[in-house]
Amino acid sequence: MAQITLNGKPIHTNGELPAVGAKAPDFDLTGSDLKDVSLADYKGKRKILNIVPSLDTPVCATSTRRFNEAAGKLPNTVVLVVSADLPFASKRFCTIEGLQNVLPLSLMRGKNFAEDYGVLIEDGPLAGISARAVVVLDENDRVVYRQLVPEIEQEPDYDKALAAVR
Repeated sequence: MAQITLNGKPIHTNGELPAVGAKAPDFDLTGSDLKDVSLADYKGKRKILNIVPSLDTPVCATSTRRFNEAAGKLPNTVVLVVSADLPFASKRFCTIEGLQNVLPLSLMRGKNFAEDYGVLIEDGPLAGISARAVVVLDENDRVVYRQLVPEIEQEPDYDKALAAVR
């Protein structure tokens, strides 16, 4: 269990992010086309998992925009934005914002993702959705970088995450 904060007040996740060097847990999430998506769908690519509570919040929207901007310059890399949002909402957000370099994925049918990655918020007003985190995977699905953002209202460390991809 990890402790993070929401507006300075302590809340807890169900566990810890996968360790650097560990094989990333597989997942079954829902794409904006309502099709199931797994880690195997991105085999051989580097992956940035931008895990956010909801794209309807300013910090989540900002991180998605920032990773979208960077993703276009990263060869053989895919940015997956994982949120509790329904696929329709995620697709609408990306369309309105003109984001074409990120792939929104929903926890709609993949609730165990948050548990398996140790980001399920267990208490407080956001209980049941994911904390803010970034996990970078290499081409073999090994964790090369991870950050559980200590305060949900803060942005992740983009520079470190992107350096891990390069």
